[in-house]
Amino acid sequence: MKPIQLFDPASSTYTYVLFDQTTREAVIIDPVDEQLERDLDCLREYGLKLVWTVETHAHADHITSAGKLAEMAGARTAAPAGCGIGTAAVQLQHGDTLAFGGETLRALHTPGHTAGSMSFVWRDHVFTGDTLLINGCGRTDFQSGSAQDLYRSLTQVLFALPDETTVWPGHDYQGRKHSTIGQEKASNARVAGRSEAEFVALMEALKLPRPRRIDEAVPANLTSGLRHDVDGVLLMQPRSPAKGGYAGDVSPQLAWQWVQSGEAVLVDVRTDAEREWVGFVPGATPLAWKQWPGMAPNPQFDAGIRAAAEGGRKLVLLCRSGVRSIAAAQRATELGLQAYNILEGFEGDPDAQAQRGRLGGWRFHGLPWRQN
Repeated sequence: MKPIQLFDPASSTYTYVLFDQTTREAVIIDPVDEQLERDLDCLREYGLKLVWTVETHAHADHITSAGKLAEMAGARTAAPAGCGIGTAAVQLQHGDTLAFGGETLRALHTPGHTAGSMSFVWRDHVFTGDTLLINGCGRTDFQSGSAQDLYRSLTQVLFALPDETTVWPGHDYQGRKHSTIGQEKASNARVAGRSEAEFVALMEALKLPRPRRIDEAVPANLTSGLRHDVDGVLLMQPRSPAKGGYAGDVSPQLAWQWVQSGEAVLVDVRTDAEREWVGFVPGATPLAWKQWPGMAPNPQFDAGIRAAAEGGRKLVLLCRSGVRSIAAAQRATELGLQAYNILEGFEGDPDAQAQRGRLGGWRFHGLPWRQN
């Protein structure tokens, strides 16, 4: 069984669709924003239910449609943990697997093109993104690239796969569609027969032009293609608080990245009544700032927030509109804790509100906040 291979001429990007023949559950790897309708048509043509959108890295030459596909097809997003794609619901580590029907996609951390780059193994196929190309490899001169890391990813990770493994690259500029591990080990012009020092010298001498769309593409891809502006990169940086008295404001994307990595604890400071009515946020510590009746201060807040920060982790606080979470962050800071307010406020998905107790439809003004 082979993947469905799709091609974007503008960026020479390959997109791949894999599926389970029995359940028709599918995965899409490296989708392209301009090809959104094509990919949806492909899913309809084959009668597939998209369950995962997957990125090999944060691309510099095109904008992904992962976020849009997830919303339109009901899928979940997954991306390498080291790429800073904070909107991805699952932050993949080396060896992690994604299931679709009875099939499994396995992640291999293959840094070098970028620090977080990954390849994915399915049956006897490997999807190498920009790490290994046909008779070539990805560049290493920007986006946390490292020629040393790429050499090790090629020779110690990918070339350790069986020789008959089919290689499906992220790009090709000469119309070639696939190769094999054995073929690339034997004849790849960049790496075959070269020492690490020789490979590094070769990569440093390439002097390639800067990707034309990098300033637009990278920030957009850090948000799964949901933000198409250069300032999108600011979503992944803490901001100085407007009112002061706490560590700062963070976007939902950055807060989720911190929570996924174990760097921070998510604290829901809405009232118990709100949580009962609208629903509980998966993975959040419930700790009301004020309570009904009368929105009286919660006498248990200080003890609860100290307990939540056990181990020195950061605190990222959410509420309905962003007012209470600021006040709670200020109080946590007075207690000597590192507390951040999540910008924009929280609201439950209307469908989730209609079915109280159902988890999964939490939104910060359009951004899915989904349970892993």
